[in-house]
Amino acid sequence: MLITKTADVAEFCSEVSTAEFVAVDTEFVREKTYWPILCLVQIATPDRAVAIDPLANGIDFQPVYDLMANTSVLKVFHSASQDMQVMFNATGRMTEPVFDTQIAAMVSGYGDQPAYATLVQKIVGLTIDKRSQMTDWSLRPLTDHQVEYALGDVTHLIKVYNRLTADLKNSGRADWAQEEMSHLRNKELYDLDPRELWRRVRLRRPTRRALAVLREITEWREVSAQRRNIPRGWVCRDEALAEIALNQPQTPAALARVRGINERFAHGRDGSAMLDAVQVGLKLPDDQCPDPEKGRPPLKGHETLVALLQALLKLRCDENGVAAQLVANRKELDRIATEDDPDIRTLTGWRREIYGNDALALKRGEIALTADGLTVRVVRA
Repeated sequence: MLITKTADVAEFCSEVSTAEFVAVDTEFVREKTYWPILCLVQIATPDRAVAIDPLANGIDFQPVYDLMANTSVLKVFHSASQDMQVMFNATGRMTEPVFDTQIAAMVSGYGDQPAYATLVQKIVGLTIDKRSQMTDWSLRPLTDHQVEYALGDVTHLIKVYNRLTADLKNSGRADWAQEEMSHLRNKELYDLDPRELWRRVRLRRPTRRALAVLREITEWREVSAQRRNIPRGWVCRDEALAEIALNQPQTPAALARVRGINERFAHGRDGSAMLDAVQVGLKLPDDQCPDPEKGRPPLKGHETLVALLQALLKLRCDENGVAAQLVANRKELDRIATEDDPDIRTLTGWRREIYGNDALALKRGEIALTADGLTVRVVRA
């Protein structure tokens, strides 16, 4: 059912406001804008499923936003962060409480970041028709096939949710899943601080001064993209920001020589604003410049040890039916290899039980890995 009228939105949201849970999905586009354009919201209970059109003429979407913030109704998503970002951008409020079926599936042995279609195939036994997956959801009118496809995303999600909650209960891993899902409630994931986004730009051999410049120009780009409502890459790409931070041009001619910066940008208002931001970074006192990330230089044999830690990670995660990504990432493995007592999630709680203790033992030479054909085994030293 497609809802396009305010009265119907209010009636449906009131009806499900006492439900134990609702399955939710959103369709949005953001290829040409900074802020995503919400084009459709699908909501389902075990008894009813609707698609609500936020682009319908004169529609009041407030009842949907209130439902997302209703703490007495669990919202079930698959890979929730983008949907939650869209809702946060629209309202400034968090969607909660939330159950993410992708996280639950990773805890339950369905692999690293399993796709929704994969779970529907494995749990429901259906193959999703993906013809509408990449459609432009902002165009109207929506076709019957689009609406049918969109509703399927939430009706199947209910079956996936029921199966995964049963799996978690039977395996005793519900707490594991909840621990991971708790991170989705971190407001900083959605309320991005332009002053901190420089940390996402990769810089070769950064100095304190280069990072100070990078912080200023990245903040300028973000604020400019928000003000114009265009993708940040349309203002300036990350690669160009990195080159500007390293080379610190101080004239339009020098800025134009940066790869990815054209003459029109360099000699126009954007170029002038960029050069002003460079100057702010150059004039900042040394003690106010960011520190480059410091760690021990890799020791001889570092890569070999990390490779062994990766092999052990795969072995233990396969044995325990949990996605390796939930237990440790490459940066955490590097820290295990180089630090005596790293403060990382891998060495806490259930992760330490199934992997962390063995990882430390492997590093200390107390256990070893042997390979027999394609089989890897742990041997006590």
